[in-house]
This record gives sequence, structure tokens and C-alpha cells, in this order.
Amino acid sequence: MLTILAIETSSETASVALLRGDAVLSRVSSGVRTHSQAVLPMMQELLAEAGIALADCDAVAYGAGPGSFTGVRTACGVAQGLAFGGKLPAVPVVTLDAMALACRQQHGADEVLVVLDARMGEVYWAQYRFDNGAPVAVLPPVLSAPGEVRPQGAPVACGNGLSAYADAFPAGGYAEVMPHAVQIAQLAALAFAAGRTVTAAEAQPLYLRNKVAYTQAERRDMAAAKPEGGA
Repeated sequence: MLTILAIETSSETASVALLRGDAVLSRVSSGVRTHSQAVLPMMQELLAEAGIALADCDAVAYGAGPGSFTGVRTACGVAQGLAFGGKLPAVPVVTLDAMALACRQQHGADEVLVVLDARMGEVYWAQYRFDNGAPVAVLPPVLSAPGEVRPQGAPVACGNGLSAYADAFPAGGYAEVMPHAVQIAQLAALAFAAGRTVTAAEAQPLYLRNKVAYTQAERRDMAAAKPEGGA
């Protein structure tokens, strides 16, 4: 029985999941500042509930990003530590892929546009179709201004970027769909079966924004460049 322990902390909600065959257990904690303290106890709860140890797992999966800079580092770091300690492979999963799968599972969508709030007036977005139940990127993940999101056709939209920048997405969609460890685990199972794993040392976050911090001088320049009344 394939057993995968998964962690997802790329947004305000932290989640962990334990996939064993077709069954999945999960835990959720809200509050981005407590992600690093919450995930390990939640994982221990799942392992205890299943009556297994970390060494009984086949792999450790994590939401690699894009998402919160601190959050994706947390997921990657915890996954690395568990993979080292348990002598297990790691499976990075793109968070937007997981959101697309959640949108399909919850709303029956065949074509999905994922829009995740990237803060700083930008969004991470991608468009997907499905092949044998797995998301396939039609337009791969990118970072852009909300107004530059250009989907093909009429996909079902999901993600908190829809509500964060509602003016850019008048058609709306399912803003409540967010990255979750359940879909991370499910996609990791497919990746594991295909041999797409990495060692603990090779596990890395996925960043689409090259620069996540600005100097005080750069912030002053940006503020001066904004039109009056701009946010």
C-alpha cells in the first residue's frame, strides 16, 4: 500500500495529509505565523491515528510553491528534515496543480484557471486541462498583474486572487479553493508511481518572483511613481 505524508503551507492555512492507498487523513491549522509550530504535531497525530511510523511511509510530499515566500520555505524545510530522518524520497508538487485538482474534485471542472494572490498587486496563475484525472498545464504557472491574466477559452476559475482583485475578474469563480495537503498527497502518489521524486538534498521551493523584498529606497521610488490615490 503506497503511503505518502504531505505538507502544504504556501498560504494562510497550513495542512498535512497522510495518504494510504485510496484513503486519506488530514489536519488543518490557520494562522501563517504558526505554520512552523503546527505542522509537525499535526503530522504526528496523523501517524499515530494510522498506527504507523514515519519510516513506514514511502515518501514525503510538499507544496513547493508558488505561494507565500515563508510558507513554501517552511514546507520544503520540514519535508527535507523528514526525508533525511526517515531516509525517504521527497516529492515536490506545484501548489497551483493541487488547486486545479481541488477545483475539479469540488466543482467538476474540466478546464480550470487557477489564480492565487501573490500580494504586491500581482497573482500567480495557470490554466489546466485534465488527462486521466491529473491536471496538465495548458498555460504554465506565471506571475503577473491581475489584468494580464489571459486564459484560453472559458475555464472555471478558482483561487483567492479572484476576490483579492475582483475588478480584474468580473466573472468571479470559486475563490475558496486553495492549496491543500490532500491534493498534494494525491498528486504526489502519481509522481511517485512515475518515478518523479527527489532526494532530501535536492528538494527546493518553487519561486516565480525573483525578488521578494525591496529596500527602503526602492519602496520610496515605487510610492512616488504611483498615481495619486493609488493603493
